[in-house]
Amino acid sequence: MSYNATQKLIADHRLEGEMWLGAEIGLRIDQTLTQDATGTLAMQEFEAMELPRVRTELSAQYVDHNLLQVDYKNADDHLFLQSAARKFGLWFSPPGNGVSHPVHMQRFGVPGKTLLGSDSHTCAAGSLGMLAIGAGGLEVAMAMAGEPFHLKMPKVMGVRLTGELPDWVSAKDVILEVLRRHGVAGGVGRIIEYYGPGLAALSAMDRHVIANMGAELGATTTVFPSDEQTRRFLRQQGREGDWRPLQADEGAEYDEHDSIDLAVIEPLIALPSSPGNVVPVREVAGRPIYQSYIGSSANPGLRDFGIAAHIVSGRRVAPGVSFDINPTSRQMLDSMVTLGLLRALLAAGARLHQTGCNGCIGMGQAPATGRISLRTVPRNFPGRSGTEEDAVYLCSPETATAAALTGVITDPRTLEADYPRFVEPGVVDTRADWVQPPEADGTAVELQKGPNIRGLPTLEPLQDEIEGPVLLKLGDDVSTDEILPAGVQVLALRSNIEAISQFAFSRVDGSYYERAMAHQRRASLIVAGDNYGQGSSREHAAVCPAYLGVRVVIAKSFARIHWQNLINFGVLPLQFRDPEDWRQISQGDVVQIEGIHEALRQSNELHALNRTREETYQLEHTLSERQVEVLMQGSLINYVRHKHAA
Repeated sequence: MSYNATQKLIADHRLEGEMWLGAEIGLRIDQTLTQDATGTLAMQEFEAMELPRVRTELSAQYVDHNLLQVDYKNADDHLFLQSAARKFGLWFSPPGNGVSHPVHMQRFGVPGKTLLGSDSHTCAAGSLGMLAIGAGGLEVAMAMAGEPFHLKMPKVMGVRLTGELPDWVSAKDVILEVLRRHGVAGGVGRIIEYYGPGLAALSAMDRHVIANMGAELGATTTVFPSDEQTRRFLRQQGREGDWRPLQADEGAEYDEHDSIDLAVIEPLIALPSSPGNVVPVREVAGRPIYQSYIGSSANPGLRDFGIAAHIVSGRRVAPGVSFDINPTSRQMLDSMVTLGLLRALLAAGARLHQTGCNGCIGMGQAPATGRISLRTVPRNFPGRSGTEEDAVYLCSPETATAAALTGVITDPRTLEADYPRFVEPGVVDTRADWVQPPEADGTAVELQKGPNIRGLPTLEPLQDEIEGPVLLKLGDDVSTDEILPAGVQVLALRSNIEAISQFAFSRVDGSYYERAMAHQRRASLIVAGDNYGQGSSREHAAVCPAYLGVRVVIAKSFARIHWQNLINFGVLPLQFRDPEDWRQISQGDVVQIEGIHEALRQSNELHALNRTREETYQLEHTLSERQVEVLMQGSLINYVRHKHAA
């Protein structure tokens, strides 16, 4: 049988289930990735399993999100994570070492391996021929304990690339073209696999750009083959011995197809406030900008900074423009210094920021109210930048740099300059890219827990009958940034569920927390439209509503990671059988669902009675038998404890 590259990776790691479309499968996980915004909960969850060491081939903990130390909270949590890494046998990447995704790719990425990360952009490692999937922290903790990772067998969409990118067009424009075609829900239930002759001219870091923003399509992950470009990258990192080939078999089939001629792509830009709102740059050229920002996990490569440095060489950015440079790793910053790139950027008027996620996650670099910020980051959800009334546009380094020079959105092809040719060095200095190795035995290591680290809330088994008010009704494409925001004020509380819950849904309804508390955190429901929970993997977006009493979310459809996070924390996700019924329910209506246990175990149909309107709606679920039992126990933690006690 001929397999595509994705099917090969799944077949090599399948522990449970059959590779039938929609069937639940369990995969062996070789590596895990956690970062500090999600890792504190993941480490507490792993601690609760009472295992002395991780059981993966390699697990790494990064500090890259919460770098601003405006009080004790972030600093304390960094010490906790470092002590957890020493105790449980993880590699530890300290503050300033860089963004987890490019650092992991540089130091640990291996073709043919699986990687599960508590960050939705873990899929970036698919650029090296890995099966790399983002998930909630609890599932990553389970993988660290040696448990299989479960998911429904997705479709594989094959995207054939031909041609070569023209001048002033780069990998960011490729993924923006895919988003223009398919939208932010176009990858749901799918793995995107790129193949074809057009790959020959795309470097491993170009592929990282494309794979990273597969998360914005809602895709399970993205897979590239492992070829000579992959080998070249690993040789550059001093790890050529880790290379192995991975290609689709001759005659391999795909469930869905698309094709892109790279030669006809033009500079593209995503308008506020969705990565899927993509138009050609020329259509919005001339709009004045406030900020131009280069870096982040979506454009982390040396060429992204090198191209920008060459474009601005000998020039100055426009007056009043903040030209923000975010080096993505210590290795990258060292290379920029060695090659003179940093000098050129600073001489042009750029502002240099520390290596980390920074403005991408709302940790500094917030733009002025209502002023345009061009960014090479992966997301532009409302308010994610840290400014409520923001106007964030997503674009390539070429477009961002051209605009920084002119002060307005500019099609880079119109610059009076030749397109610069940047050639990366054959070998980079990896000494600065330091990651602390784990100790041989961590049993004597004491976990360093500051006063902000609190335990997880107690989660009760799923009730057979749930009745309560619809405390919130939402529309389509609600992101986890809107369910539980990021930013300086909020993410510092990530280890304290009681405190961080005050910010639940604050971006869409500032009264939600008070209304939930006035209801005494008793059972309530949320109603939403399509693609509910898109974006980040942060499980706080499930834990906090559960803590505030949400027992059921009824939506037209769900984003994959958030749907699973709801299940993991005992919240029942149901879908309208008739999406038009969404219109019939109003916020404040009292809804009753009876016979839940039997309905979940015996069929996929349930009924909801709107007691306020005396109407009945047909609902359905797509839960596996295992997921039903997780809900019955009240959470994945309870399920595992019960399983091991049996």
